[in-house]
Amino acid sequence: MKVRHLFPLYMVILLVGISSCLEDPTPGYTEEEYAVLSETLDLPQENFNYQTVLPSFIPIDNFQQSAEDLQAHNQAATLGRVLFYDKKLSKNGKVSCASCHKQNLAFADDAARSEGFEGRESNRNSLPLGNTIGFETSYGGGSGFSSIAGFGWDDAVEDIQKQSQLAFESEIEMGMKMEEIVDIVTQEEYYNILHNNAFGHTGITKESILDALRSFVNSISSVNSRFDRAVGESPHAIFESSDLALFNASENRGRRLYNNNCASCHSMDQSFTSVAAANNGLDIVSEDLGKASITGQEFDKGIFKVPFLRNIGLTAPYMHDGRFRTLREVVDHYSTGIKNHKNLHRNLKE
Repeated sequence: MKVRHLFPLYMVILLVGISSCLEDPTPGYTEEEYAVLSETLDLPQENFNYQTVLPSFIPIDNFQQSAEDLQAHNQAATLGRVLFYDKKLSKNGKVSCASCHKQNLAFADDAARSEGFEGRESNRNSLPLGNTIGFETSYGGGSGFSSIAGFGWDDAVEDIQKQSQLAFESEIEMGMKMEEIVDIVTQEEYYNILHNNAFGHTGITKESILDALRSFVNSISSVNSRFDRAVGESPHAIFESSDLALFNASENRGRRLYNNNCASCHSMDQSFTSVAAANNGLDIVSEDLGKASITGQEFDKGIFKVPFLRNIGLTAPYMHDGRFRTLREVVDHYSTGIKNHKNLHRNLKE
């Protein structure tokens, strides 16, 4: 049975459209290599262009890569994409990265807590991967961009490689050791072809596997929504109260409400969050200590990552524990449900 290697989806849902690559191809495989790949995978013979192109109003330069660097990135991202969907990389072959990060849900999960390889629930809701303009930009991603955002609900993981390794080695999620992952990948001829194209004949390693996943995840971007097009036509209005010409009256009214009540943490232009992590008044006392579970500090209790909001209509349920099934419930919480926790963020205090 062939492993389906999904082609990119292009969606325009609420804030943004999501894509995991562009359409321009780059050089791919020899006829011999492609024949071997086609025995198991459903891949195009030429690699997609996985380069991220940012909206025109984002105040940083788009990525500049040489043709050689771009080809290497595209080949690494192709390998990462196959790894991302491969259930063999879990202890019993029942889950993959994509099991908890579903492409049609902006790479989120519609379960409050995702199920791991043995059916046990994870501790927290799976964060979406398709809710940024691109991980390289929004999280830093190792390409020279500075960002206050970290990975995980406790805002504690510094890069995609570490996050991927934690998922592989989690006793709940995938139950593997990286040495086992390397062995499985090395045994497959198609993986050796993909790896050699991406990294040369250097031998498959833990580092190269995690780097490939990083390349793929970094390519997931959300940049072509009506919001992006509307702001692109009126970039001067992004930080102003004036209406956007492409929005109707209801949308502009909602944008004003959002800018006045939500943007102080989540940002106006949907590129970076204004606050990295905060206590948002969910509970006075909670079993999940949030950031304090890492730091042990009293002032970090109940503090969780402030998530990016692109594709928000696809990523329910919401909050670290998935307690809110709808956006209306989220709005109701911020309207009337905020608890006066001692660490409540100042933006939410009356």
